Amino acid sequence: MTWHRLTRTWEALSQQIERGEAPAELSPAWRMLLMGDGAPTRHFQVVSGQDIQIDLIEMKPIGEAVEAFPAEMALIPSPRLRRQIWLRTASGERLAYATSWWPVQDVDRSLENPLLPIWTSLSTKHTEFYRDLKGLYLGTNAELIKAFDHPGPFWGRHYLMWRNGAPFTLIYEVFSPAVEKYLGPTLMPQEIRTLEAIST
Repeated sequence: MTWHRLTRTWEALSQQIERGEAPAELSPAWRMLLMGDGAPTRHFQVVSGQDIQIDLIEMKPIGEAVEAFPAEMALIPSPRLRRQIWLRTASGERLAYATSWWPVQDVDRSLENPLLPIWTSLSTKHTEFYRDLKGLYLGTNAELIKAFDHPGPFWGRHYLMWRNGAPFTLIYEVFSPAVEKYLGPTLMPQEIRTLEAIST
């Protein structure tokens, strides 16, 4: 089994990410979700009024492998473990897909219960951490089209999480258009075409 990487049609420049410059066409709520350093689990819980749960797809040791993307995975000590989940409301509405990579020797300390969202696990133990956004993009993926029951494109991002001055996991997230129910539309078709033109 592999993980669901987006084929990107648009990607933010590194300097845009450093300055927190999301595309101007996005609503403020979507800019906060995509560019902010808060936990999507917490955001979704607040806007939906429901508990946010996960469906665990996979927790698999991958050894020394440095999978093709994101490049920052090389900063996560090996051997590594890959974890894939769906993030959903308690009523079953699927809101996001996420893949994360962890040092095998550290994952039990960070995720005592792998069936809980990461934010829940870390906040329960009052763990301090920092999200370091490294990529923001718009794209498609055949498996996510099926899973989200939507033709896309989808917004995705990846970031390192730091604790005590060192990265301890890398997380790749893709958001379902179902989130628009709570945050409003992302981009209209003509705006998507504009972003696609910028990327070429």
